Amino acid sequence: MALWAVHGNGRRLPRDSVVTSEERLSWPLTIGFGVQHLFAMFGTTTLVPLLTGFPVATTLLLSGVGTLLFLVITRNRVPSYLGSSVAFVVPMSAAVSEVGAGPAALLGGIMVVGLVVLAFGVAVKALGVRLLETAMPPVVTGAIVLMIGLSLAPQSVSSFDQQRVPAALTLGTVVLLTVISRGMAGRAAVLIGVLVGWVYAATMGQLVPERVARLAEAPWIGFPQLITPQVHVSVVPFVLPLAIVLVAEHVAHLKAVAAVSGRDLDPYVGDALIGGGLATMLSGSAGGSAVSSYAANIGVMAATRVYSTASCFVAAVAAIVLSFSPKLSALINTVPMGVLGGATLVLFGMLALVGVRIWLDARVDFADPVNLAVLGTAVIAGVGDLTLSVGDLRITGLVWGSIGIVIVYPLLRNLADVRDVRDVA
Repeated sequence: MALWAVHGNGRRLPRDSVVTSEERLSWPLTIGFGVQHLFAMFGTTTLVPLLTGFPVATTLLLSGVGTLLFLVITRNRVPSYLGSSVAFVVPMSAAVSEVGAGPAALLGGIMVVGLVVLAFGVAVKALGVRLLETAMPPVVTGAIVLMIGLSLAPQSVSSFDQQRVPAALTLGTVVLLTVISRGMAGRAAVLIGVLVGWVYAATMGQLVPERVARLAEAPWIGFPQLITPQVHVSVVPFVLPLAIVLVAEHVAHLKAVAAVSGRDLDPYVGDALIGGGLATMLSGSAGGSAVSSYAANIGVMAATRVYSTASCFVAAVAAIVLSFSPKLSALINTVPMGVLGGATLVLFGMLALVGVRIWLDARVDFADPVNLAVLGTAVIAGVGDLTLSVGDLRITGLVWGSIGIVIVYPLLRNLADVRDVRDVA
């Protein structure tokens, strides 16, 4: 039996049709959609190891392998790409500066976080999706999706400002094709927009000289560097809270995909957490960054309405191939940050509005003071990146905002319900 059924004739895709996770288009088109996912994840997935001191090629390799593992564990039902988690950058930097943690100790911490995410997935799998609905009802997941989308806005705008003309060309191409095209061009708007911006920048001599030089010098074949992890107790407090963030990201992103695709993915939440936890443990075991499902890739799916796991499979295989070819990695790395900013400006905006859609579908009551106070505070903290210091530990707004929503909201909700019962009595 084939892994994916061919959607229609595999070549033509009417504007309103949706390609489900179990379907695919012709392989040339599927590869094209996979390349869009590759562009969406590449910048951040390679930036995180540069900021944390891990080998870029190793992170790219384990990102691809982790995505394939995730697809296998979720039985090809949850389209997702697992890339480097930005949430780990600040806590790991703090661990380096405060306790002198080296790469091996940081990797040990990543493995511990992956183990906790795995354990949570096993609990959801064993106790049922009601555990998830109790801990993370739609009001919570919608807030986290919205917060993730909006918190990435400064990154997109900053990248856009670096090269306004090619960024504007990319943004204009993506928006125009998405709105007016009823054919495949609208589905491939992100890829076409990135190519338009890149060609303009290359023609006008606006590619970063250092990246062009690295492209010329890079060998065609190279092998990723592997690092053996070491678990140090002193590092664990810095990264352990991020287990909740990864759980929240995986669940929120799965809910986002379910909302835009119109499919019930709740039965696969436990599998998704198990797959995400194992992928993070695998990455930490050999020298890669912690991985999580990616907002930008969900934005690609929302823009194209192609939810085929075959496209994610292509992106994962491409990442593995690139990890063994410094030349090809360097070529993709020549895409200007401004061009990526133009594309992600659309994708992150779409993701943020998916959070609003989750609220609307669940008919969240925003006259309720608990909803207004908790969700409003957490979202603004996450979007504004309000960093808190607990001793020597610095917690970013996205981290504590997510933790606050997941932990504080149910407590206050129960207190408010008890109050209402007493008032009635």
